[in-house]
Amino acid sequence: MSPRKLFAALLAALSIGVAAPAFAQDSVVYHVDDMSLQALKGLRNIRNHLDVDPAAKIIVVTHALGIDFLLEGAKDINGSAFAGPVAALVARGVKFEICEITLRNRNMKREQFIQEAEFTPSGVVRLAKLQKQGAAYIKP
Repeated sequence: MSPRKLFAALLAALSIGVAAPAFAQDSVVYHVDDMSLQALKGLRNIRNHLDVDPAAKIIVVTHALGIDFLLEGAKDINGSAFAGPVAALVARGVKFEICEITLRNRNMKREQFIQEAEFTPSGVVRLAKLQKQGAAYIKP
């Protein structure tokens, strides 16, 4: 390879390496542990987040009283079902995860929750792992 072609190839490789971070997808974890204080606000925050950054990878990790908005038939303070807004966010790529330790401690079953919900062995362990992998942490 001629020096000119080698230089052009190196320059192209460097420009790709420099540009790559600009295209990196943001990874964010929203932490919900109290439905009454966080669920409605969190769903609005996530919708707004995706309106501005539609490529963001968002995971909502719930535990303790935060899992309640994912129960089948759960409603917000205004009497509106949570299932619709959750399904709309799932359609936009958001994942909603429920802590299985919380299920055991509260004697609850997976079947009690909306079909969009996923499950994780431990909510707090999942939060820690996602943050270690570089996810931004937001607690609405």
